[in-house]
Amino acid sequence: MRLDLVGHAYRYEMENICRLFLPQEAVKVNEEAEGVHAVTSLHKGEEHTILTAELSLEDWREMAQAQVDNGLPNYDKECERRLAVLLYTLFVKLFGFSLRWGAVTGVRPVKLLRRIIGQQGEEAAIRWFEQELLVSPEKTALCLDTLREENKLLALSRPDSFSLYLSVPFCPTRCDYCSFVSHTVERAAKLIPEYVDRLCEEIELTGKIALQLGLRLETVYMGGGTPTTLSAEQLRRVLGTVSRSFDCSHLREYTVEAGRPDTITEEKLAALKAEGASRVSINPQTLQDTVLETIGRRHTAAQFFEAFALARRCGLDNINVDLIAGLPGDDYAGFQRSLDGVLALVPESVTVHTLAMKRASNLVIHRRAEYDGGHEAVRMVDYSGRRLREEGYHPYYLYRQSRAVGNMENVGWSRPGSEGLYNVYIMDETHTILACGAGAVTKLKQPGGEYIERIFNFKFPYEYNRRFAELMERKQGIMDFYERYVPHIG
Repeated sequence: MRLDLVGHAYRYEMENICRLFLPQEAVKVNEEAEGVHAVTSLHKGEEHTILTAELSLEDWREMAQAQVDNGLPNYDKECERRLAVLLYTLFVKLFGFSLRWGAVTGVRPVKLLRRIIGQQGEEAAIRWFEQELLVSPEKTALCLDTLREENKLLALSRPDSFSLYLSVPFCPTRCDYCSFVSHTVERAAKLIPEYVDRLCEEIELTGKIALQLGLRLETVYMGGGTPTTLSAEQLRRVLGTVSRSFDCSHLREYTVEAGRPDTITEEKLAALKAEGASRVSINPQTLQDTVLETIGRRHTAAQFFEAFALARRCGLDNINVDLIAGLPGDDYAGFQRSLDGVLALVPESVTVHTLAMKRASNLVIHRRAEYDGGHEAVRMVDYSGRRLREEGYHPYYLYRQSRAVGNMENVGWSRPGSEGLYNVYIMDETHTILACGAGAVTKLKQPGGEYIERIFNFKFPYEYNRRFAELMERKQGIMDFYERYVPHIG
C-alpha cells in the first residue's frame, strides 16, 4: 500500500495504524504503490490546525477531518493521536470491522493507562481510552485489571533496585513463527563452550559493577533461545557464577526458561534447583502433536507432560506454561484442548501469547499466503480469559506485538503470589535491567525519572565470542550512567 504524509512527520504512528489492518503489506511512504492509498495531512493556520485523513481503494474513497487548537498542551502528541484515530476510522469503514484495541498501537497499553490515570484519575482515563482511542470496554477492563495487579508488584521496587537478564541464544530447532536471533544447536554446537566462558566473564564483570554501585538485585531471568539446551554442568556453571558475582540476599525471583520439553532432564532441573532457580517456564505452545510438527518443534505433548511432572518431582514449585493462540494448523477446539490440558496440571502461571506474523519468520517468508488465523485467534484468546479466570488466575502483565493475528494481546495469568516479577518490571520499564549474553540489551533507568539509556550487546554468538573485549569496554557505560544521573549511589 501507499501512505502519503503531507505537512507532518508522524510516520511511525501512521505506519502502525496501516499495519493494524494490513499486517503483511509493505507500507511505502510517499512512493508509488498498488492497492490501498492513504493520505494524512496537517495544515496549521493562525489559531487552528486542520487534520485530514483520506483512504482509497479502487472506486472506494473516504475522507475524515478534525480540528486542533494551536495552543493545546502537548500539541504535537495530540495532533499525532487525532490523525491516527482519523486514519483508523477510515480503515474500519473500508474493511467493515473494528479492532478491540482500537487505535492503540503501542507495546505497553497498561503503562499508557497508568500514565493517563495519574493525569486525569481512573474514571476519566477509562473514558479517554474508550472514547479517544476507541478501545473496547472489554480490553479497557482487562488493561485496568492488569494494572491493579501490576501496581502491587511495582511497589516492591526501590530506587536502587535492578534485575539481571542472561541470554542463551540457542535452540534445538527454529520454530516457524520465531524471528529472534537464535541458533539451532546442530549448527552452533561448536560455539557453545566458548560462549559459556564469555558469558561467565561478562556476569563476573557486571556483578563487580553492581556491587560497586550498591545496587539491589531483585530478579534474575535466564532466557533465550532455550537455556536448557546447555548441559547440566554448563547450567550449573552459569548460575553458580551469578551467585558468586552478585549479592543475592534480596533476590525475590530467579526464573529460567526451560522452554522446550525435549531439552529437559532430571540432571538439568536438579542443577537449576541447586543453584537457586525458583521459577521455571516449560512452554509447549500447543498440546496438539500435528501442530507441533507443523511449527517445527521436535517434541510431543507427551514429552511436555513428562517434563512438567519431572520438574515437580525435582521440587520446582513455581512453574509457568506458555501457549500460543492462532498457530497454523490449530483451531478453536484444539486450543481449548491445549488450555484445558495445561490447567489440569495446575501450574502457578500460564502465559497466553497471540501469534505474531513476524516478517523474518519462516512462517511468513515461506508460507505467508497460506495462513490467516485472525478470527480463530480472537476466539482462542477470549476462551483463555474466561477459563483462566474460572480457575482462579488473574492477569498480572500484558503486552502487544505488531502483526499479531486478530490484533490481540499477550497476557500473563497467575495464581495469587506466583506472578513473574521480571515480566512486570521489563514491561513497565520499572528499573534498570543489566543484561549479559549475545543479543542482550542493558536498559539503564534513571531512578525517579523516565529516562532510559541502552547498551547493546552483539547479536550473534560468533560475534559475541570474537569481539568480547570490545563488549567489555561498553559495559563501563553502566558506571558512566550512574555517575551522571545518580551520583550518590556507590
